[in-house]
Amino acid sequence: MSKIKDGFYSAVYFQKTAKILKAERPNDIVTMQFFQRNDNVKLCGINECVDLIRQEAFNPETLEIWALADGDLINANEPVLKIIGHYSNFGHLEGLIDGILARQTSIATNCYRVLQAAQSKAIIFMNDRNDYYYNQATDGYAAYIGGIRKFVTPAQVSLLPEKLTPMGTVPHALIQAFNGDLVRALEAYQKHFPTEDLVALVDYNNDVIKDSLLVANRFPTLAAVRVDTSQALTDKYFLGKEDEYSATPVNGVSKELIQALRQALDNNGYQNVKIIVSSGFNAEKIAMFEANQVPVDIYGVGQSLAKLSVGFTGDLVMLNNVKQAKFGRSNIETKRLVKR
Repeated sequence: MSKIKDGFYSAVYFQKTAKILKAERPNDIVTMQFFQRNDNVKLCGINECVDLIRQEAFNPETLEIWALADGDLINANEPVLKIIGHYSNFGHLEGLIDGILARQTSIATNCYRVLQAAQSKAIIFMNDRNDYYYNQATDGYAAYIGGIRKFVTPAQVSLLPEKLTPMGTVPHALIQAFNGDLVRALEAYQKHFPTEDLVALVDYNNDVIKDSLLVANRFPTLAAVRVDTSQALTDKYFLGKEDEYSATPVNGVSKELIQALRQALDNNGYQNVKIIVSSGFNAEKIAMFEANQVPVDIYGVGQSLAKLSVGFTGDLVMLNNVKQAKFGRSNIETKRLVKR
């Protein structure tokens, strides 16, 4: 028997309930309904849940499964999945289904809302550094359902319905290995990856504009610069300008820094060099940047995309085709569910 069927991942009261009902109510048929409590949510995890039921339920051929589809937009209290059958055949999966739907829908929704804030500008899914690595494949799939098309690890693209190649060039580690010499680091990168677009990470010395102009002058094929300044730092560009910016925080990747960087690149003939920003971005900060028309081409987002923002609940709402549910819950009729 598999660990899932053995109850290894299930709350013990589900196991106890299944045992009791199998003995005491062997002919009862129940309906379990799953829903969440937010509007404008990008549903994800349905395919995995259906596969889970088919593979890890007992006697799955006796069960009816009705579900929405990954990628559907849903609202509060809308059923996304219903399972009909004897409780002892699938009750042990309730918590697992809640968890799959909560994680994948949260990530898909977070990505969907970040893309809305970015007004269709590209987002790089940089969540690999913010969560357990075993989750990368399913997280990448959820991000894809949310609209993301740029990823950084092979695992993140491994479950996608289309072939995408992970992206990424120079990290701080490569610059450090060349004693902080950004030019030498990029030369080494071009030597070993001559056919790939060159993107320079320009915050290593906390002098973004100076280093951006340096590498733009040295590398005619420079595709983009990426600014990843820590929130704990203020770029050297602002030294001596304290009075001018006294009323506005300019630490980290600020709109003022990116506006100054774009102007400097343009004034020096580097209009084709794109600007990528990362470090501390979420839907709110991206929306602020877009409202202020900050000249960003691509946003790199990580930690905010991993937050669990949507929770699901499974309830038994029908007993032998008659309404029966805890107070405040009921079988919600819907024509959107499709038999799976």
